[in-house]
Amino acid sequence: MNDSSWGAPPAAGYWRQPDQGAAPAGPAYDGQDAQQTRPMPIVPDGPANGGNQDDDRGAARPGGPPFRHDLPQEPMPVSPPPPPEKKRAGRDLRAAIGVGLGLGVVVVASLFIVKAVFVGVIVVAAVVGLWELTSRLDEKKGIKAPLVPLAVGGAAMIIAGYLRGAEGAWVVMALTALAVLVWRMTESAEGYLKDVTAGVFAAFYVPFLATFVALLLTPDDGPRRVLMFLVLTVVSDTGAYAVGWRFGTHKLAPRISPGKTREGLLGAIAFSMVAGALCMQFLIDDGVWWQGLLIGLGVAVSATLGDLGESMIKRDLGIKDMGTLLPGHGGIMDRLDSLLPTAPVVWLLLVVFVGS
Repeated sequence: MNDSSWGAPPAAGYWRQPDQGAAPAGPAYDGQDAQQTRPMPIVPDGPANGGNQDDDRGAARPGGPPFRHDLPQEPMPVSPPPPPEKKRAGRDLRAAIGVGLGLGVVVVASLFIVKAVFVGVIVVAAVVGLWELTSRLDEKKGIKAPLVPLAVGGAAMIIAGYLRGAEGAWVVMALTALAVLVWRMTESAEGYLKDVTAGVFAAFYVPFLATFVALLLTPDDGPRRVLMFLVLTVVSDTGAYAVGWRFGTHKLAPRISPGKTREGLLGAIAFSMVAGALCMQFLIDDGVWWQGLLIGLGVAVSATLGDLGESMIKRDLGIKDMGTLLPGHGGIMDRLDSLLPTAPVVWLLLVVFVGS
């Protein structure tokens, strides 16, 4: 209450007026007394809630708990910075290693027992790879490359390469392309050009390149040549992964495959060249270690380019893997990506160095 309100009549409702015609309870009511100014009540100096209060707390506040700022403030705990995250592989390594070892046993067993069985393994891998590729093209781009002539022609291409050499493979490749053109004519003309173009590309990319694995198998030391080809490709991929995961900082092709680094490529070259020298010296008849260095270099480059090539296809299709048949690896095509372009490189260099 400020001083300007002193002496003014009390506000309505502050002092309740008695009902008209009724005498107020208690002593006689003097109407003139109601007009007189009433003195302000004297507020005691002591605490309102009684009891002794600590000097540092001041007067107690009426009702309710003390305000937040009246409580003693405790320092906020400072959490330590989180530890740096460790690099992790993008796939399930246990599943990948288990599947890789299982495939290796099947390949090596068929390779050294009966050559024809291994040719069957190549045919099955190529046909499944064609199925994965054509399925993804249809799902993501609406491109309907005819699978039936591709599968039949691809199997015949690999068998002809094993029995008749490179000339037989080329002939069947031409016939397969022609079969794709004719087979697609049974449907509407809309999309014909893109469908047959994709079909010819698939025939060359998968079964024709796989035919060079069959060509590696034809000489007397063919199983050892194929084993060298497989070992060098796996060692190249392993060296690229190990060195790139541990030391990789400079991206090799960030727009195509962000995970690949220049350090990983150097690791692939180093590992593959050492393995090539050892394989050429101890596995191949009339082989010399320095030839193995050159073959290892060629394998590292071709395997990397093959991996980047399939990454480009998958990026265009908007997918991570071509399939899901192999846990930890993806699909068959995700394992053939570095093998397919490497097979003709190894075959050609071996023909140059030691003959066919």
